[in-house]
Amino acid sequence: MFSSIFHEPTVILSTMNVWDVSPKEAVELQKRLRHEVLLTPLKQPPQHLGGCDVSMNRFAKEGFAGFVTMTYSELVVVDRTVIKDTIPFPYVPGLLSFREIPMLVKAWEKLATKPDVLVVDGIGIAHPRRLGIASHLGLVLGIPTIGCAKSVLIGTYDEPGTSAGSTSDLIDPKTGEVIGRALRTKDNVAPVFVSPGHLITLDESVGLLWSCVRKHRLPEPTRFAHNTVNEYRVKDQSD
Repeated sequence: MFSSIFHEPTVILSTMNVWDVSPKEAVELQKRLRHEVLLTPLKQPPQHLGGCDVSMNRFAKEGFAGFVTMTYSELVVVDRTVIKDTIPFPYVPGLLSFREIPMLVKAWEKLATKPDVLVVDGIGIAHPRRLGIASHLGLVLGIPTIGCAKSVLIGTYDEPGTSAGSTSDLIDPKTGEVIGRALRTKDNVAPVFVSPGHLITLDESVGLLWSCVRKHRLPEPTRFAHNTVNEYRVKDQSD
C-alpha cells in the first residue's frame, strides 16, 4: 500500500548508522546532507499519517522516543510504539537531530504500520543549514516529513491574522527565502511554525497540518505522539 509514495534513503545516508560524531563533524555533515533534501510534491494523498516525539531532560542520560500512526481522514490511531534508550549526543542548539534520531530510528523499527507522511515535533528546512530534525529524519527513513515547531529557530514573519487558519510566510532574513509558514491553528492562540522536511512541498505541509487540527493548538499526529511518549515515560519512572 505504501510503496508508491515511499522513497529509498540516499546512498550518502549509509554513514548515518554511526552517530558517534563531534558537534563540529555534525555541522559539516548537515552542510553535506542539505543538498539531499527534496521538496517535491507527494505522488498521491496519504492514507496514514504519523507523528513522532522525544521526551528527555536536557542533561539526562536516557530518553524516550515514539511514534503513532493514524488514518488520515478520521485521525484514528491504528498503531503506536515507544522505546527507552541512551541519549547519544549532547544538547547543542541546531543539532537536535543527532540527539534524537538514533532513538527515533529504533522506535520506527518497532512500528508495524508505517505512515505515508510523518509529522515531526521540530523543524524542517527552517534551519540555519536547512537540515532540521524533520528534514534529517526524512532522509534517514526515506519518507515524506513535515516539521511542526512551537517556536522559531531562524526566520522572521509577520504575525498572522487572529483567526484560525491564518498564515504568514517565515523568511530567512539573510537570503529572502521562504523557509516555512506561521499557521494560526486556533483563534487568538500562538501560531505553530510549519516547514517542509523532505519529499513534500511547503503548501502541502501547511494543508496537511491544517486538516489535522481539531480541538487543540497542535495537530493531532504530534499531539498524540507527545501524549503517548509522556504516558510511557511517567509509567516507566513510577515502576
